[in-house]
Amino acid sequence: MPENISPSSSFSDTKPHYNILDGLRGVAALMVVCFHLFEAFATSHVDQRINHGYLAVDFFFILSGFVVGYAYDDRLKTMSTLEFLKRRFIRLHPMVIIGAVIGAIMFYTQGCETWDVSKVSIGALVGATLINALLIPATPANEIRGVGEMYPLNGPSWSLFFEYIGNILYVLIIRKLPTKALTALVVLFACGLAAFAIFGPLGDICAGFALTQDNIIGGSLRLLFSFSAGLLLSRIFKPIHIKGAFGICSLIVIVVLAVPRIGGNEHFWMNGIYDSFCTIILFPALVFLGASGKITGKVSTRLCKFLGDLSYPLYMVHYPFIYLYYAWVKNEQLTFQQSLPGAIALVVGSIVLAYICLKLYDEPFRAYLTKRMLKKKLANRTI
Repeated sequence: MPENISPSSSFSDTKPHYNILDGLRGVAALMVVCFHLFEAFATSHVDQRINHGYLAVDFFFILSGFVVGYAYDDRLKTMSTLEFLKRRFIRLHPMVIIGAVIGAIMFYTQGCETWDVSKVSIGALVGATLINALLIPATPANEIRGVGEMYPLNGPSWSLFFEYIGNILYVLIIRKLPTKALTALVVLFACGLAAFAIFGPLGDICAGFALTQDNIIGGSLRLLFSFSAGLLLSRIFKPIHIKGAFGICSLIVIVVLAVPRIGGNEHFWMNGIYDSFCTIILFPALVFLGASGKITGKVSTRLCKFLGDLSYPLYMVHYPFIYLYYAWVKNEQLTFQQSLPGAIALVVGSIVLAYICLKLYDEPFRAYLTKRMLKKKLANRTI
């Protein structure tokens, strides 16, 4: 779940920003959009193009742990738990709400044979919008789309559900652990995640979006390892000089998330090894490299800032249009080539909408909530 290190000048911090990590979060968010586009042409994760886009969530969790640890470990010596939780709510929840609202507005345009939206009453839609906006998961038997998602109006909200859990665990428990104990915990969670990926029923870690046993276990392991690993990295991080870090890391993120399924239907364990390697080894290394690099040029700095600012809104507003695109492709029986103009329009339109939401809704709403909930002006503090 993308979250900017420097969301806007109104919420700046006295600490230096990791601009490259902002940019990498934006690159990963764009890859998530591409990954979801190709869901319309896949029968399963095995044959989907842009196959490993789901791993972007694990990258986001590691980034979140790193950024939260960097921003709050020392400040929580004087900051109350309630104030921390208010700050995280202000940072995260406005886009949860607008994602649910956009999903509700788009819902009746998304009918296809996979889900019949015409059978859903206005009352049921209003109820689904409310629980999505409150980040309350829908049970498989009661969600209105009928495909088992926790958040049928805006699927990616599931990762925010786990992000909230991670923040609560951090402020109540994990931050209090000494570094050696945190290291042991990260190793334990890594073993659990690898076991789920390699020996589990999926052959991957694309889990967490539904209230089923496999999804609850998989989603919990993804959060517990990645968030804790990011926090540990923030504690032990000592930068080294890396030239061209943004370009190198961006290329790696794009390639890793686009790699085809490994092992096919016959050897799930092979793909599980790939997922484990990316999440446990490669992504922490990318965060280390990205945090070590420096951006000096004006163009690169602006690009990283733009990508970072855009990443979370893009992640939270694009998926209702994926449902629409999916329905269009299925109803018209289109190939990807035939649907390419629509795919391009979806990507461009999602970027434009995300930027509009950022500037006209997210930043102003966060400023309002900051003034009301924290009861003081925080012009020079990070949310």
